[in-house]
Amino acid sequence: MSTTTDASAPDGGFRLSQLIYDTRYRSLTIQIVAMILLLTCFGWLINNIVENLAALGKDFDFGFLGQRAGYDINQTLIPYDSGYTHGRAALVGILNTLLVAFLGCVTATVLGVLAGVLRLSNNWVIAKLMTVYVEAFRNVPLLLWILLIFALMTEATPQPRAFRPDENGIADASMLLWESVAITNRGVFIPAPVWGPGSWIIGLVFLASIAAIIWWRRRAVKKLFDEGKVVPTFWPSVAMFFLPTLLIFFVLGRPIGLAYPELGGFNFDGGLQVRNSLIALWFALSLYTGAFIAEIVRGGILAIAKGQTEASYALGLRSGTTMRLVILPQALRVIIPPLISQYLNLTKNSSLAIAVGYMDVRSTLGGITINQTGKELEGMLLLGLFYLVISLIISGVMNVYNNRVKLRER
Repeated sequence: MSTTTDASAPDGGFRLSQLIYDTRYRSLTIQIVAMILLLTCFGWLINNIVENLAALGKDFDFGFLGQRAGYDINQTLIPYDSGYTHGRAALVGILNTLLVAFLGCVTATVLGVLAGVLRLSNNWVIAKLMTVYVEAFRNVPLLLWILLIFALMTEATPQPRAFRPDENGIADASMLLWESVAITNRGVFIPAPVWGPGSWIIGLVFLASIAAIIWWRRRAVKKLFDEGKVVPTFWPSVAMFFLPTLLIFFVLGRPIGLAYPELGGFNFDGGLQVRNSLIALWFALSLYTGAFIAEIVRGGILAIAKGQTEASYALGLRSGTTMRLVILPQALRVIIPPLISQYLNLTKNSSLAIAVGYMDVRSTLGGITINQTGKELEGMLLLGLFYLVISLIISGVMNVYNNRVKLRER
């Protein structure tokens, strides 16, 4: 005779034994007990840490974030100098990490999609070149690519003084793009925007143009599938991207200008300096992750039945339109889940920036700040929390997009 009470048995009053033997309460009991044990373990661990820190004459607090940092950061997105606090230095490092992660994810996605599609090309040369790219970058450690690109940027580019003309008016190196861009061993110097009154209006018009392009392309897709009409998208998108912004730009009297880099004493003055460490890290992360994304895209495309391509050709669609409107939208449900992992890997791999001197959050909060303050536990906890939060945000956003593109059952 079984002692387990079935959920459908008549209720004769609650008894403590039901917490174990009744299937209606057993799972809840197990979860509560597991939670208590887990919290007990965490409590013991934290208490042990606090006691050990006290034995070493240390306390557990985050007051060091308000102390003066006393060190410089070579590239910043917000104002910073050595007189700011460790908290400000950590914020600068976080922004630098987010910058290279954003640039890397965008560039890697573009490279990966192109390489994945071209690997399936009927052109033998193009397909093999993409295969060489994918296999070369996937099978060599990322750190080696970072160091290699950084070495090329510093050793194969001229010094700033090479741009200075000699007595004959001849320089060993010259600037690019109408004397506006200088590539040197100290970084790439490009024009910096100068925002004048009314420039925010141009920004709003530009964002409105992007929204109009998205609306137009969605309308074209709807027309195609509902009525079978092919609505042009390329040239209208180009026109909406440039014309409204340029029109407002000239109507407002050119409120946005450019500050060009000029050769000073031993370096360029003015403009915007993009350091070689950022370029090397950005390119290496993009090329490395793009190789993995290419294989994901190729696998997603191969997962779509060939009949879809043949049917689109029978309707008179060209190969490019077929890939953009028929194949890739269906392949997204296969591509997105592993793509999330690649974005997370790229963001976490950006911590290798310390190898080339790029001051990300690993170098500031997880490096210099810890060494100066001796708050290694607090610093590492904050560093881990940052990577956890940014990973959860990326995963959450991509999962929302994945739910939008997945197949719906009727």
